[in-house]
Amino acid sequence: QVQLVESGGGLVQAGGSLRLSCVLSGSTVSSKTMGWYRQAPGKQRDMVAIISISGLKNYADSVKGRFTISRDNAKNTVYLQMNSLKPEDTAVYYCNAGGSYNGYWGQGTQVTVSS
Repeated sequence: QVQLVESGGGLVQAGGSLRLSCVLSGSTVSSKTMGWYRQAPGKQRDMVAIISISGLKNYADSVKGRFTISRDNAKNTVYLQMNSLKPEDTAVYYCNAGGSYNGYWGQGTQVTVSS
């Protein structure tokens, strides 16, 4: 059974940094497209960053140059390094394995950026 567990969220001031982690079990991060999504209150869940099986990375325009997705195959973990955080980055962040349509989701981790 595939499971994802996120960690690393919290409260940070604008301009600060956080690193989110997503540990995958039941599969390997190297065999699936892995991604981070976020959902703010009253809004839809949007893609933040994706890393393909080949290692190709894609980012939402709003986070380009500030966020970096990476994976550690040995630890079966995907990371999201978030720098220069803004209040509009406040959301629940979800890790995904296998795509947003029929993939697997973690339980989410709250990121709150204060101004």
